[in-house]
Amino acid sequence: MSNGSSITQFLLLAFADTQELQLLTFWLFLGIYLAALLGNGLIITAIACDHRLHTPMYFFLLNLSVLDLGSISTTLPKAMANSLWDNRAISYPGCAAQLFMLVFLVVAEYFLLTVMAYDRYVAICKPLHYGTLLGSRACVHMAAAAWGSAFLYAVLHTANTFSLPLCRGNALDQFFCEIPQILKLSCSDSYLREVGLLVVGACLVLGCFVFIVVSYVQILRAVLRIPSEQGRHKAFSTCLPHLAVVSLFVSTAMFAYLKPPSISSPSLDLVVSFLYSVVPPAVNPLIYSMRNQELKDVLWKLA
Repeated sequence: MSNGSSITQFLLLAFADTQELQLLTFWLFLGIYLAALLGNGLIITAIACDHRLHTPMYFFLLNLSVLDLGSISTTLPKAMANSLWDNRAISYPGCAAQLFMLVFLVVAEYFLLTVMAYDRYVAICKPLHYGTLLGSRACVHMAAAAWGSAFLYAVLHTANTFSLPLCRGNALDQFFCEIPQILKLSCSDSYLREVGLLVVGACLVLGCFVFIVVSYVQILRAVLRIPSEQGRHKAFSTCLPHLAVVSLFVSTAMFAYLKPPSISSPSLDLVVSFLYSVVPPAVNPLIYSMRNQELKDVLWKLA
């Protein structure tokens, strides 16, 4: 194959070798997917329907749940279909669409988690200015900036990745389409352009991570100055879910892309990619509802 235009489909990595294990994988994926749909759907419904939850924190949480639903729906249904029908193929346009949507939704989620760190910082460190700094218009602008910048980033990466000539087969060592796997099939030095974009992306990720860390250092200092134990507990309870979600998101993604090559293997890569692409969207609703009494009360009413 001399270039990408001669490839009509890619072959994704299978989770199991036998039909029995493939069916077991299908039922496992179906359970996780339904749990993610239910959890995120309940949070979206609760926030949209209850006026008490129409605050900046819950507005951003609603956006996070929408992104989680989108990201898990980008990878898991195709993986379920392939497991059920014992098929590894995904079309060339389908692969491009999946890669675009995954980059768009994951990057938007990371940017949104950064905005949510700012929300917690203002709420605890500058409570008197909270209504001014995080009014409804400011919240919409910040959410739109997260979604819009992620969209442009995904367009740039997808267009550049699929403009590369591919001549090293069509088999991907992954259960979904992602940029590093497509680059492995490239037969041209032009892949360096995409590497350059990935470096720029890594700098943005690092910048957001530093912002989140600095925000929480300031939050911790402010909380420790609160005289009452009840006040400190209340402040921590509003931050811990966000901190847990950020930690899960960043730790799994970092291990997936920064683990030493010496311990890398197709089976390990498959498990790690599953952890960072599927687990966070499924468990984020549980993390946010566990310690949030206000949200739990509304969810109980819905149930």
